[in-house]
Amino acid sequence: MSETGSPKTNFAKTDLRRHLPAVASLLAHPALQTARARHGERALTRAIRETLAAWRHRLARPDAPTTLDDASLIDEIVERLGRLTQSNARAVFNLTGTVIHTNLGRAPLAESAIDAVVQAARHPIALEYDLEAGRRGDRDRLVEELLAELTGAEAATVVNNNAAAVLLGLTALGAGREAIISRGEMIEIGGAFRMPDVMTAAGCRLVEVGATNRTHARDFQQALSEASGIIVKAHTSNYAVTGFTSSVAERELAEIAHAHGIPFMIDLGSGALTDFRALDLPHESQPAEAIAAGADLVTFSGDKLLGGPQAGIVVGKREAIDRLKRHPLKRALRCDKLTLAALEATLRLYRDSDAPERDLPALRLLTRRDTEIAAQATRLAPAVTAALEGIASVRVEACRSQLGSGSLPVDRLDSHALVMRAASGRALERLERALRGLPRPVIGRLHDEALWLDLRCLAADADEAAFAAQLEALPRCWEAA
Repeated sequence: MSETGSPKTNFAKTDLRRHLPAVASLLAHPALQTARARHGERALTRAIRETLAAWRHRLARPDAPTTLDDASLIDEIVERLGRLTQSNARAVFNLTGTVIHTNLGRAPLAESAIDAVVQAARHPIALEYDLEAGRRGDRDRLVEELLAELTGAEAATVVNNNAAAVLLGLTALGAGREAIISRGEMIEIGGAFRMPDVMTAAGCRLVEVGATNRTHARDFQQALSEASGIIVKAHTSNYAVTGFTSSVAERELAEIAHAHGIPFMIDLGSGALTDFRALDLPHESQPAEAIAAGADLVTFSGDKLLGGPQAGIVVGKREAIDRLKRHPLKRALRCDKLTLAALEATLRLYRDSDAPERDLPALRLLTRRDTEIAAQATRLAPAVTAALEGIASVRVEACRSQLGSGSLPVDRLDSHALVMRAASGRALERLERALRGLPRPVIGRLHDEALWLDLRCLAADADEAAFAAQLEALPRCWEAA
């Protein structure tokens, strides 16, 4: 301190900060011209200013560097520019063992669906325009005929997700009246989405019947009254009730509802448009089965087992679908042209493809043979072991994948994983962060004091090569983690 009590000035640090280059000189620096051409002057200027601000803060600390390193400054600007211009919607490797992972975007699209999205994004399309009549049309027209053909329904409509489809169906058909549902089907899915809350939001008065594990036809019949508006059956997403159980068949519920003059609605959740048993997968209820059982409305997702874009699909009887289309909520929940383009292309694959499990990535991943995955794990293990030398051990082990997103919650698929074990839990968490820090982040699963990379979703072609190519960056990411 000086005699006046003011802190002494550190002239060396002040001078060093004064020697930081100006923004204009860095913009003209030869080493930054490639970055400038690629990302533009505006983005580069922001990266330079943020980097210089960081250096000023660094040089003001007691442990500040005593020299300025021009090369380090340039490298930091380039690195910061990369972060600034990098999309938040980054591609990752899903090695969690959950094939249709909600947090990772659910189903990947087929190439024909991707092409359809690109064309719809690039050009005006006949979205709500009838080319034959030369006047305004219905956007559902893009997919309604395909959905009717694939499910046996009279009509169809599409909204932005299955929760919206359920909400619209309940609102249009049951608002102000009682909605009757089995107590064993009062589902809750991710994000605390609960069937009772949806019914309340739709203006329905919930009536639960039966017990958690057993519900009988007489439970529904005894609950019916003049106030009854709709009977609902919900597919039990992400859980199963087993043991001493009973439920009422869809066909019998349809007969009960129709005898009382009210509609019957089924929420399938995932919904599959192909027979999973023919693909050596566990059976999943299909919309066509629900329609054949007499349901007035059937709702299901477009981006789960169907393998398309996020959408809530409603198929059923024309009178019921028309009521949904006329409801004001339909406009608030409708899909845009990109979703409809992708969905149409996906539905065409189900109608026209000789092998949907080959052309739809979600089905292709679900039907991968365990022997193929095991061979892939054996190929990759030496490179991963080398990248993690001194950090963790690596072994190939058998595991079980799950379908995900509430689909077939108790069924598992045989698979293989690269299993990494470190000296401590802290080291394992650091390894997990390091994998997430790779150019294309790798998302695994911590389980049983190990980090598991289930390879079911690592396609044995370009994805495998890209995964292997970035392993050389893993030691650097470990240091930074």
